[in-house]
Amino acid sequence: MLTSLHNPLVKHVVSLQRRKGREQAGEFMIEGRRFLEEALRRGASITQTFLVPERKQPEWEPLLAELARRRIPVEEVDERVVRKLSLTVEPQGMLALVKQVKYGWADVIPGPDTVLLILDGIQDPGNLGTILRTALAAGVQDVCLTKGTVDLYNDKVLRSTMGAVFSLKILCNQEPNEILNFCRANSLRLALADVEGTPPYSSGLLKPPLALVIGNEGNGPHEIFRSAAAERVAIPMFNQVESLNAAVATAILLYETVRQRDFL
Repeated sequence: MLTSLHNPLVKHVVSLQRRKGREQAGEFMIEGRRFLEEALRRGASITQTFLVPERKQPEWEPLLAELARRRIPVEEVDERVVRKLSLTVEPQGMLALVKQVKYGWADVIPGPDTVLLILDGIQDPGNLGTILRTALAAGVQDVCLTKGTVDLYNDKVLRSTMGAVFSLKILCNQEPNEILNFCRANSLRLALADVEGTPPYSSGLLKPPLALVIGNEGNGPHEIFRSAAAERVAIPMFNQVESLNAAVATAILLYETVRQRDFL
């Protein structure tokens, strides 16, 4: 059992609480039984798990059996160590290390139903995580994050994805010009979420294949996207409401792509 806060493995896990440490190690940490179950179900590359034996519950047994079947190491730790490793106020007593997956443009294979979701400078971790979860639910497979977007492996982002992070191809730290070049080369029409745009509901503006750009919560998308967009789409709002939360707006537009794909 790990009981020392100075153990090299403990220090390694603690280093993953910072973006620099995650980038250097190519790993990130997840917490909680349900998150770990979702990671296993979705084929995440789990390298190590940690648990507090005193916290074991009967519902943990299938998970522990699956970890043993896959020969994933389980390290027992005491309460003091798990609180050092955890980023939550009340740790559940189970954590795991997961390898990051690095995707490139060669991994994105556009088809007639493709919606490439481009998130340009999203800053709120909860927004990003919720958007990713919604994107997967709406049938999106490919997501592109521009430079300046909040770190994909931020713990708040990860928790908000509810496991969707393991089933999406997510390209991180991309430059706008590289994104546009890919869209042009693959005949993906560029649609931009913009308060001054056109409502897309009867016009077919969001019918796949396309690339949908969602900009920064305060400043909107990069000027490069504004200049290149073939379409600008807006969600009608009433009663003097000026804007919607970025995650809510993205959900509305993504499900409109589903409607237009299937019914228009």
